[in-house]
Amino acid sequence: MRIGITGATGFIGGELTRLARGRGHEIVAFSRHPRPDARFIEVRCLATDEPPNVSGLDALVHLAGETILGIWTPPKKRRIRGSRVEGTKRIVEALDACAEKPAVFVCGSAIGYYGDTGDSIVDESSPAGTGFLAEVAREWEAESQRARDIRVVNIRTGLVIGNGGAMKLMGPVFRTGLGGRLGNGRQWMSCIHVTDVAGMILHAIDNVEVSGPLNAVMPEPVRNEEFTRTLASVVGRPAILPAPSLALKVALGEASQLLLGSQRVRPLRAIESGFQHRFPDLRSALADVLKERLDHEPD
Repeated sequence: MRIGITGATGFIGGELTRLARGRGHEIVAFSRHPRPDARFIEVRCLATDEPPNVSGLDALVHLAGETILGIWTPPKKRRIRGSRVEGTKRIVEALDACAEKPAVFVCGSAIGYYGDTGDSIVDESSPAGTGFLAEVAREWEAESQRARDIRVVNIRTGLVIGNGGAMKLMGPVFRTGLGGRLGNGRQWMSCIHVTDVAGMILHAIDNVEVSGPLNAVMPEPVRNEEFTRTLASVVGRPAILPAPSLALKVALGEASQLLLGSQRVRPLRAIESGFQHRFPDLRSALADVLKERLDHEPD
């Protein structure tokens, strides 16, 4: 199978590329600065002002987008929204103009779609929430669903555990014993190993009955205090320095909702369609990632 991937060299895209190639698939990468790369059978241009060439693909996976990490200044928020909504619009225009469309379009999304869910359990049938990320995710998915005559899947990712993203920041902090719960620690976190995100994308590509949203999270969410204890236990360090809610709000502003918001999300449709997590719980996911990191660090 020939799979096109935007964001193929990113955190999730890189793992998807590795996993897909291991299963014998050919990867066509899309990049703003295309250059030859041995991992890809072809690298195509992903321009910011015109639709890309999506011909000759069996599946297209759209993962490119501005990171949500950092202070949400007005320009940052415009980049977050524009890279997702306007970027997806150009992809859909390309798909609609393509004479021989891919069989499936897998578009990135996020569990930010649900907003702050408190203690309420949500799944793929739950409505969109409120707030900046919920609004972006809702527009993002709506744009992807405009694609005609093609199966569309929206991968709503939670906190991705791997050697990238937020874990790249948290790992070193906890290794030095400076980690701790965020706020009161009672907020729910819905996490997933990066390999399981990539596996779920390939599962969505392979299974024609899968369409619409898929929550890319572990079967069971955990509270932040449990996440903190588990991460500290895996790295063998104490976690005794909590970060007060007020301090996080002052330091991060609106972006503090990434740390203080509660999202109790379950992957109902993924499980019903037969997907099996390789790392179904937090401890196994953290242990794998941190072991891999230790194995690659010099003595």
